[in-house]
Amino acid sequence: PFFPQNDYQCGPAALATVLQSSGVDITPAELVPTVYTPGRRGSLQADLIGATRSAGRVPYELDGALSDVVGELRAGRPVIVLQNLGVNLFPRWHYAVVVGVDGPDDVVVLRSGTDERRETPIRLFLRTWQRGDFWSFTALRPGELPANVERRRYFNAVAALEETGQAEAAELAWRAALRRWPNDAVARFGLGNAMLAAQRPEEAEGPYREILAVTPGLAAVRNNLAVALYEQNRFDEALVEVERALVDTNDPAIVEELRQTKRDIRRALDGASQ
Repeated sequence: PFFPQNDYQCGPAALATVLQSSGVDITPAELVPTVYTPGRRGSLQADLIGATRSAGRVPYELDGALSDVVGELRAGRPVIVLQNLGVNLFPRWHYAVVVGVDGPDDVVVLRSGTDERRETPIRLFLRTWQRGDFWSFTALRPGELPANVERRRYFNAVAALEETGQAEAAELAWRAALRRWPNDAVARFGLGNAMLAAQRPEEAEGPYREILAVTPGLAAVRNNLAVALYEQNRFDEALVEVERALVDTNDPAIVEELRQTKRDIRRALDGASQ
């Protein structure tokens, strides 16, 4: 997709380009209220990331190496980059979208401004990108992994998506993580949490039990198992899990969460007995 950029509105145009490329039907005009800050005459990086999550995509920030950008292009995903087209003392910030890298011709191909295919010498591109701290990201469809995936960064990106209420998208993303790291407890915990958020506690129970079968002392996992049992009206079983978890941890935050879960279960038991 290509959207000629109006003055100072390179952020909405660049974001619409990558989102449409990932299958989201959206235009720059629809993004302006979310990502364009009139007082700054531009867009903040955090707003672009947040709008990507709101569109049901996983925003994944790259390492800042041209090879990572090439990897995403080969996977069919364009990449938003932040450039400084001025100098450090007098910056001129600009978002562009990398759609090609031509090694033999030594150019990077950009959707930039009003140019659908701006061919910029690689050396010049790297200089302007460096002034933007090599910041870049791509929009992953739920279930896709970056070409050069870094585990912790990907997990953080998916967890942030889940916090916006995108339970279905997060579930697909965690399943992709488990295909890449089949024995990863964090990814399995995330999968269970996404199922729980989607109000499928009977399915969430499975991932939690699989983790506890290997590492039984994880109180946070046992708490969520108790919640899954509670939501299935299996109150006595849930209470057993909470009591066991309280023995396993001294972490104040987890202890308070467990106590809240216990209070919820007690109220449910009292209601059931009346």
